[in-house]
Amino acid sequence: MTPHKLIAEVEDRGYAMRIAGALQDLIEPPPDALTVFEDKQGHDEGASVLWRIEAYFSEPRVPHALQAELGELLDEPVPEFLSADIPDLNWVALSQAALPPVRAGRFSVHGAHDRDRVPQGPNAILIEAGEAFGTAHHATTFGCLVALDRLTEERRFKRILDLGCGSGILAIAAARSCPRASVHGVDIDPQSVVVARENAAVNRVAAHITFVAGAGVSAPQIRAAAPFDLILANILAAPLISLAPDVRRAAKDGAAVILSGLLTREAPRVLAAYRAQGFALSSHRRNDGWSTLTLYKRS
Repeated sequence: MTPHKLIAEVEDRGYAMRIAGALQDLIEPPPDALTVFEDKQGHDEGASVLWRIEAYFSEPRVPHALQAELGELLDEPVPEFLSADIPDLNWVALSQAALPPVRAGRFSVHGAHDRDRVPQGPNAILIEAGEAFGTAHHATTFGCLVALDRLTEERRFKRILDLGCGSGILAIAAARSCPRASVHGVDIDPQSVVVARENAAVNRVAAHITFVAGAGVSAPQIRAAAPFDLILANILAAPLISLAPDVRRAAKDGAAVILSGLLTREAPRVLAAYRAQGFALSSHRRNDGWSTLTLYKRS
């Protein structure tokens, strides 16, 4: 199957990141690879700068249908997407190589192509863009890492759950921040769990994290490990709302909960669902149209 590339260009970085975030998290199926980068027009000092979004799909996508879908999800105008032919190359690998390192709090998240340029140590996390998303380039993963960084500066956690672990990046960051903690990650997608285990091994924390495939906190191994004093969930608004009672049951009194994967306009509904379950808001961080909520469970 010949891969299919769609391209759009916008002038504002935040706007570009909102579009890219919706492509990655809200469109089904998501792109197989996605890049956002500066594209300077011309070579003079006054040359304009555009942000170029490139989405790669295994199956052909109709540009105007994708635009309409994105516009409905984001409730704002969406740039025109154009189709582009691409050579018969390893285009997923090429798109990965275009992703620069990301600094999120103490963490430096990078791909293998940047290993020599990023100082290695406990705060350097190697994650390749691939079959399970989560590279910190997205505002929601970035927001979770910043929230985790600040929480773990204030207190130490003993039992941590990454709910909907995807690439495993949050579990890996948690294991790095709290090396004595028991860390669990769960995802309904078995392939994500395979990728998460591989990433944990590459980052030398596999012995500290238990990844399982299952239905969230209902998975037997997760039920057995509960209650947790820190829960991270970077998924979508609707699942976060439906999971609120399960998160309450899995959380200790006083536990911290970091939620993301939600558009800022969706945050009030998510917050209301968790307040109804006995959680209180500690902080609400907004980044490029996406929100990260840090809550705690009242005693």
